Amino acid sequence: MRSIHRFAWPLAATLAFVAAPAMAQDADSMSTTASTTTTGGVTADGFDRDRHFNGVYIQGFGGFGVGGENGNTFEFDTNRDGSYGDTVRTLSGVDAFGPGFCNGAKGPSRASGCANDKAGAEYGARIGFDARSGNIVFGGLLEGSRNDSIERASAFSTTPAFYKIARSVDYAISARGRLGYTPNGGALFYATGGVSYAKIDHDFYTSNTANSFTEQNDGDMVWGWQAGGGTEIMLTNNLSLGAEYLYSRYKDDKYSVGVGAGSAPATNPFLLNGGGTNMRIQDKNFDVHAIRAVVGLRF
Repeated sequence: MRSIHRFAWPLAATLAFVAAPAMAQDADSMSTTASTTTTGGVTADGFDRDRHFNGVYIQGFGGFGVGGENGNTFEFDTNRDGSYGDTVRTLSGVDAFGPGFCNGAKGPSRASGCANDKAGAEYGARIGFDARSGNIVFGGLLEGSRNDSIERASAFSTTPAFYKIARSVDYAISARGRLGYTPNGGALFYATGGVSYAKIDHDFYTSNTANSFTEQNDGDMVWGWQAGGGTEIMLTNNLSLGAEYLYSRYKDDKYSVGVGAGSAPATNPFLLNGGGTNMRIQDKNFDVHAIRAVVGLRF
C-alpha cells in the first residue's frame, strides 16, 4: 500500500494537468454558437470530434517506474529438496542470518546501511484499435516496453558478510484491453488491463569469498498481469497527448543462488545440512509501478 500511496499525488497532478485543456475545450464547445459548427460534429476549424477515439492508432511513451516492495528478505533451502523456509544455522545452532535483511546493502554488515529500490526510466511503443459507441470507447492494444528500475533484497550473516540480489525487467510484451468514456470526443478517460510476458534479469553480489555461488534460472521469461488507467486528449484530428499509470505484477519464482563449498570448511553454515544451500528472494511477486507520458498518432 505504501508504494501505491507514493504515486497517488503525482498521478492526480499529472492527470489534472493533461485533462485541463480537454475540459476547457469542452466548455468552449458548449458555448460555441450554431454558426461556428457544421453538421456531423465538425467545427469551423476542421476539428472532427465524431472521429475521435475510433480506429487504429500508434503511440510512444516515456516516464519512470519503481519496484513495489521495501524491506525484501531472503528464504533458504538448506538441504536443496525444493522446500524453502529453512533457517541457516552455525555449528552451535545460532541463526547465521540473525543480523537481518534490507533492500540494497551498502557494506558487509547491517550497520553499513541500506539503499532503497532504484527508480528508472520506463519507455516503449504500442499499436492499438479503439471502437466508439456514442461516448463509450472500447478496444485493445499490443505493447513492447523496457523498464530500468531495480528492486533489491539483501541478507547479512554473522561472519559478517552481505548477500544481495537485484532484479529488473529487461523487456516486456503486453496485450491489454481498454474501456473508457469520452465527452463527445476531444478527451478520453479510460481503464486498462491485460497480460504481460517479460524477461526478468537478476544480479547477485556478496562479500563472502569462501563459498562458491551459482546463479540458477536467470533471465527467464515469465507471465504476469497489468492494470491501470489514464487520460488522452486530441491536439488535432490525428495527434494525441496523454498520461497513464500502469501497475505490473510478474511471477518471479524460478531464480535462485546455489551456495557450494568453495574453499570453506565442512563446518560452514551453508554446508552443514547436506553440503549446500539454495537461497532466493522471499517475495516471489515482482511488482512495478509506472507513470508515463503518451504521444499518439491516429489513422
